[in-house]
Amino acid sequence: MRIGISRNWHSPFGKSRPRVAIAGFQHETNTFSPISATFEDFVREDGWPALTRGEEIFATFGQANIPIGGFIGHAAPHCEIAPVLWASAEPSNAVADHAFEALSEQILDGIAKAMPIDGIYLDLHGAMVTESFEDGEGELLRRLRGQIGNDVPVVASLDFHANLTPRMIEHSDVLTVFRTYPHLDMAETGRRAAILLLEAINSDRQVFAGYKKLPFIVPLHSQCTDSDPADTLYQLLPGIPSLQIGHSEIALGFPPADIFECGPGIVAHAYDKDWVEREVQRLEAAILVAEHRFCTEMELPRDAARLAQQRARPGRPVILADVQDNSGAGATSDTTGLLKALVEERVEGAVLGAVCDPQSVEMAHGAGLGAEISLALGGKSGGVDNPSFLARFKVIGLSDGEFEYRGKMMEGLIARIGPTAALEVLGSEAKIVVVATSKRIQCLDRAIFSHLDIEPSEMSVVAVKSSVHFRADFEPVASEIVLVEAPGSNPCRLEAIEYRNLRPGVRLL
Repeated sequence: MRIGISRNWHSPFGKSRPRVAIAGFQHETNTFSPISATFEDFVREDGWPALTRGEEIFATFGQANIPIGGFIGHAAPHCEIAPVLWASAEPSNAVADHAFEALSEQILDGIAKAMPIDGIYLDLHGAMVTESFEDGEGELLRRLRGQIGNDVPVVASLDFHANLTPRMIEHSDVLTVFRTYPHLDMAETGRRAAILLLEAINSDRQVFAGYKKLPFIVPLHSQCTDSDPADTLYQLLPGIPSLQIGHSEIALGFPPADIFECGPGIVAHAYDKDWVEREVQRLEAAILVAEHRFCTEMELPRDAARLAQQRARPGRPVILADVQDNSGAGATSDTTGLLKALVEERVEGAVLGAVCDPQSVEMAHGAGLGAEISLALGGKSGGVDNPSFLARFKVIGLSDGEFEYRGKMMEGLIARIGPTAALEVLGSEAKIVVVATSKRIQCLDRAIFSHLDIEPSEMSVVAVKSSVHFRADFEPVASEIVLVEAPGSNPCRLEAIEYRNLRPGVRLL
C-alpha cells in the first residue's frame, strides 16, 4: 500500500467564494481493438456530446447524468467556476499522440488563463492509453501538477472501469469513482468530487492517500453492480463524502487494456493517516474474499438463440447481450455472429442493434422506405471471425439518427449518430430486424430502437451489442437476460487474451 501526503493550500481569493477551473477528457482504451482514436473522434458528436468549450459546458452538461454536470450542480452555488473544455471519443484502441497532445495542451492552456484559482476539477476516465503513454490520465495530471505547482488542490472523477495507477494518485489530491455499473451515478460521482474539493480548499489540513492494486482481473460482463459480489463490495464504501470522516473508492478496472496496471484498485483519502491504512486493508480483504464469486459464464451464439426461441414471449422479450461486440468497450459493433445464429435458428420476432455499417445505411437511404435490397451487412472491419452477412433486406425504417435518450443512464442527452436504418431480413422463416447505424453506439438505451418505431418491449427477442449498460433500460421489460459469447474485439474470455505488458502474477478470472 502507498501512503502519500498532499499539499497545504492557501486561497488567493479568500475562502468565502473560491474560484475553480474545470475540464474533461474522456477515453476508455481497448488495446485489442482495430480502431484508433484521432483528434477528429474527440471533436465530433455521436452517442456522446461533441467537444465542448467554455460557457457552453454549463448548457450542455448542467442537467445531464455526466460527472462534470454533477460537479457543476453542486459547486456552482458555492464557487466561481471557470470552464475550459470537455472532450470524449467512443472507446477504441490507443489515442493518437496528436490527439492527446492537442487536447492536453488546450486543457493546460485554459487552466493557465484561468489563474489565479483555488482548485481544479477534472472529469477523466482512468483507462486512457495513448500511443506513447500507458497511463494517459496520469501523464495529464503530471503535466498539470508541473504547471500549477503544489499550492492548488486537484480533484478528479474517474470511471468505474478506471485502471488506477500510482501516477494518478501522486499527482491528484482526491479521486472519486463511479460506484454503479450500469453507470447510473455519474453525476453523483461529480457531486462527490465537488464536495471534497470544496472541503480541501477550505481546510489547511494535510490529506493522506492510500492505494492498492488487486492481483486479479475481472471480465467486463462480470462487473455488474446489480448483483453480488460487486453489489456488496460497493456497499462497503463510505456514504458521506468527507475527508474528515474518510473517503474511499473501488475501481474494478478495464480488462481489455494490455498495460502494467490493468485491473481492480482501491484508493482512500483522509486527514487521518491511520484511517487510510486501515481502510485500504479492509477493502482489500473484502475484495480478495469475493474473487471466486464473480460469475463469468456466457452462452455460444447458437445455444443462446435456441434458448431464446424456446422461452421468448411477445411483450416480455428475452434479451441477448452480444457482450464482446460492445462499442462502449472499444469493439467495432459490426460483427455478425449473433445475427447469423438468430437466422439459422429461425428466431421469430427478434430485433438486433446496433450494427455499425455506414455503407449499408447509405444504400438503404438511397433505396428508400419499403425497398428490398441486397446487402453485405456488417463485417466491414474485417477479420476471419467477422464476415459480412449476405442477404436481401427490406427497408422498414429510416432516421437521421438524432434522438433523445430516455433511459436513466443517459437521460437528458441527445444522440447524433448519423443516418440509421431498420432492415428486415428476407428469405428467413422468421421475422428478424436489424438496426444499422452510421456511427458506433453502444445499445444501452431503448431509444436506439424506438426512434425507428420499433418498441423493444413488444418484441419476443432483443439482441443488444452491450456488456452491462443495457441492463438499466432493458432489464425492466425483459423476461430473461442471456450473455452471448459471439466473436468481437472486446474479449471477455480473459484466459484467451495474449497480455504482454501485464504485471507478473495477476490472475485472470
